[in-house]
Amino acid sequence: MKELLVSVQQAINELLIDDIKGLVQKCLDENITPIEIIEQGISKGLELVGRQFEDGTYFLADLVMAGEVVKEAMPLIETQLDPGQAGKKGKVILATVEGDIHEIGKNIVGMLLGVNGFEVVDLGVNVPAEKIMATIRETGARFVGLSALLTTMVGSIKDVVDSVKEAGLKDNVKVVIGGACTSEQLKEEMGADAYGETAVQAVTIFNEFSAHA
Repeated sequence: MKELLVSVQQAINELLIDDIKGLVQKCLDENITPIEIIEQGISKGLELVGRQFEDGTYFLADLVMAGEVVKEAMPLIETQLDPGQAGKKGKVILATVEGDIHEIGKNIVGMLLGVNGFEVVDLGVNVPAEKIMATIRETGARFVGLSALLTTMVGSIKDVVDSVKEAGLKDNVKVVIGGACTSEQLKEEMGADAYGETAVQAVTIFNEFSAHA
């Protein structure tokens, strides 16, 4: 892997907010693509932070700080992404599940979906299933992306999936899960439609669903 991308990872993991913009600019100057920076630099850095949080090395304040580090970098990357035709591929509701306030991964997915031609409805963090269902009805959205960092909150994913089923919308609404505590196995257990390991993978999944919608 390119040394600069490792430096981006380290800057996020070590919460170096003053260094991140310079490192991302260096990546861009070296013709590293925005997608590579997001997938191999920022996403991997956030994974490291997430692991430290799970291990008890980092606390909520550190998690928030890591988010601020990423926010510093995103405007530079956004200017280099090719804007798609906004909203042409459909609406995606994004939410961090009830009980969880982690939002950085969700925000990156939202940004990528936006430039890939989706209309994003971001409900924020700690979102109950009822609010997600109300938004599905209001917007007619056929895609839902759920983020969960904490293993203790996976039940909230099932609440959403069950609510979609109970509303008779299982055939029309696709639920995609992602975040540090999620996996292909969890997708099966919760009854979700897909699992995205990275932000870029999540966009690929939504693109496939949109193509067959």
